[in-house]
Amino acid sequence: MSLSSHCRQFFLATSLFLLQALLGVNAAILMPAPPTIVGSSYLLVDFNSHKVLASKEPGKRLAPASLTKIMTAYVVFSQIKKGVIKLTDQVTVSEKAWKTQGSRMFLKLGSQVTIENLLKGLIIQSGNDAAVALAEHISGSEAAFVDEMNMLAESLKLENTQFKNSMGLPIEGHYTTAQDLITLTRALINNFPEYYKWDSQKEFTYNKITQKNRNRLLWKDNSVDGVKTGYTKEAGYCMVASAKRNEMRLISVIMGTKSKAARASKSHSLLNYGFRFYKTHRLYKKDETIKAARIWKGERKEVKLGVDKDLYVTVAKRYYKDLKIETTVDKNILAPIKMGDKYGNITITLDSKLISSTPLIALETVEIGSIFQRFYDHLLQLIES
Repeated sequence: MSLSSHCRQFFLATSLFLLQALLGVNAAILMPAPPTIVGSSYLLVDFNSHKVLASKEPGKRLAPASLTKIMTAYVVFSQIKKGVIKLTDQVTVSEKAWKTQGSRMFLKLGSQVTIENLLKGLIIQSGNDAAVALAEHISGSEAAFVDEMNMLAESLKLENTQFKNSMGLPIEGHYTTAQDLITLTRALINNFPEYYKWDSQKEFTYNKITQKNRNRLLWKDNSVDGVKTGYTKEAGYCMVASAKRNEMRLISVIMGTKSKAARASKSHSLLNYGFRFYKTHRLYKKDETIKAARIWKGERKEVKLGVDKDLYVTVAKRYYKDLKIETTVDKNILAPIKMGDKYGNITITLDSKLISSTPLIALETVEIGSIFQRFYDHLLQLIES
């Protein structure tokens, strides 16, 4: 983003905030508009809170081109995690893999290549030949591997995604959405951080051929550490990008832009917009005791309540202080208590508008008390009712 663009955006934001101060208007109404993007679809989401910061037709089914390889990599990572394959395993390059068109890592027919090198060729060089070689090694054929891709898509609840091949070359019925790509990318970063590091590697050399990562933002912004670019005539120029600044991570998806330069610059504009005007706060940690609730007829009088994962909220930077957090706890909680059972709710609002609603769960198990304890609590309940 140019200096003049930064100045215009700063002036706009300042003017809007001053107007709000004078009129007392809701902050959400006066948030600066996201950058203008000419493309088929785009989406900007906070990684931790899942807050949507900017979007255009995020559920539109589109050809993903090489963004397909995010799922190809995910399947391979899953197989490694299960112990089915290892990074050091050797893969024999078939004729089909060798002949695969489009971007390549230039595998040699019949050569032996490690899973690790194929993954780097897939992720960094966007090698279609690497995708096919991995698919055939893991599942016996690319068609069987595609079945694995679609089963994982279903398990991740990618409701508008269907794969027909492992690399993203055009074929009827091969589609996904910006929303599904966000979900997939979040899962990949969460579940495989040890392999996600390859997404930020700027170049890779194989067969004495060095190819640079097609993600131009890796050279432009040190906070960007992934994820993938794609292009076909049908799909246009596409990109999934992720960046982390301090403790805040954003993921952007842009599909159907007109050039390499456009997909990079507009992705960067989206990320800058999110980091400039929003901030993500962690309100509670996983397993932190938020409330201690009274329970009846148990071996103890109280049970600790909290959340099953860190609770984050993303709001416009200056309005965090205006958030209202309300914690409600169920009445007349009876033992036995199972860890993970819901016994209340945390509701977060801003200017009376719901931001999020999260269950309060039991952080421990509490068994039924003795006959004496149960009888005593029964009497207390009768007195208090």
